[in-house]
Amino acid sequence: MRKLLFIAAIFLGLTGIASAQDKTQLEKERQELQRELKEMEAAYTKIKGQKKQTLGQLSVLNRKIQLQEQFIGSINKELKSIDDDIYLSNLEIYRLQKQLDTLKTQYAKTVVYAYKNKSNYDYLNFIFSSSSFNDAVKRIAYLKSYRAYREKQVTTILETQGLIAKRKEQQQGRKVQKNVALTNQTKQVNELAVQKKEKDAVVSQLKSKEKDFQKQIATKKKKDKDLNNAIVAIVRREIKAAEDKAKAEAKAKAEIEAKKKSEEVVKKTTNPTTPADDSKTATTKTTTTKRNEPTKKPDSYLDLNAKDVALNSSFQANKAKLPWPVDNGIVTMRFGNNKIENTLLTFDNPGITISTSSPGANVKAVFDGEVVGVYNLGDGMAVTIRHGKYFTTYSNLNGVGVTKGTVVKTGQSIGRAGKDDDGSGGQIDFILMIESRNIDPSPWLRR
Repeated sequence: MRKLLFIAAIFLGLTGIASAQDKTQLEKERQELQRELKEMEAAYTKIKGQKKQTLGQLSVLNRKIQLQEQFIGSINKELKSIDDDIYLSNLEIYRLQKQLDTLKTQYAKTVVYAYKNKSNYDYLNFIFSSSSFNDAVKRIAYLKSYRAYREKQVTTILETQGLIAKRKEQQQGRKVQKNVALTNQTKQVNELAVQKKEKDAVVSQLKSKEKDFQKQIATKKKKDKDLNNAIVAIVRREIKAAEDKAKAEAKAKAEIEAKKKSEEVVKKTTNPTTPADDSKTATTKTTTTKRNEPTKKPDSYLDLNAKDVALNSSFQANKAKLPWPVDNGIVTMRFGNNKIENTLLTFDNPGITISTSSPGANVKAVFDGEVVGVYNLGDGMAVTIRHGKYFTTYSNLNGVGVTKGTVVKTGQSIGRAGKDDDGSGGQIDFILMIESRNIDPSPWLRR
């Protein structure tokens, strides 16, 4: 019986630990969502007062709604955890209650038996009726054991009652938590409904100006195309330079080996050898010919030398850890396809558009590298930095503090953010490429 109570205590403890861990994880998740929601709310408050509706407003609203839905999902997880815990508590209380009833029944039987045989004479008669001294000792030990058993029964009953009371107390606490979570859930659902109405209003206004936005999108597409062409040209130039360098090094190495083999042949010609040695010379010539054959083209000329290999490996290892190019930035246009709902307006973003609190915000390199391009796009400057086979580009800058060939470190300032569409805040376009292939920068930035 003691063993069963011990197992029950362990179960309660493990359940409590698991519940505490789940609660800690959910709380951490919720705090992170609340932090980002607060940032998005601040960003939306800033752009909500703009004179004209922008795609950035819709993007921020969509992100707010997404975060709000995740927040509600987090609350739903908490409610499920609480319901599961209450259900398990009910099962445990039922099991302990059944166990308590059994303990009480057994104890009642021992009490009745003891009452019926409470005379000291009966106990003495039980001992003195022994057939031998050893038998009498055994009977005395039995009586002591029986008395200890009854005392243990009382202790076990009290411990079981304590476990039941503790479990009921925990259950009551979880019910209070459930009520709080339900209240919070209702509040967040109402806020989500308000946000969706705001979104519908913005979409409606954007749709009413569809022709104007078609012109804006056409302008952006042209700008993105020019920017992409400039980056691709830089990347190709870097690849060609790395290829030429690799081929020059391979050629120089081959020439040194050929010269060495030639000197060996001349030396052996000057000192005639046996037929067996001539055979070795022929083998040497064959081997030399094979070594001079063209080598297989590498997968990437930007991943050959030790410096680039180390840089590429380090960049890859820092995925989801790279610092943001601007402090307190908010993504207002995501990577890839962006579409205005209920319209035909759509465009592909080669990177992510990040809004800042004001124009002139400090723009920083997200990783160690070398500046391989500084160029003017007409309405703003752009900087491209090479990190091995990875390239990052920062465009819509109103000032640049580096030049081509500058070696930069992570977090080093490279320029200042330009104005956003409305002119009331700052904005940059951040692009990440693996050689000539665009990839989404968001998963690479520190969350």
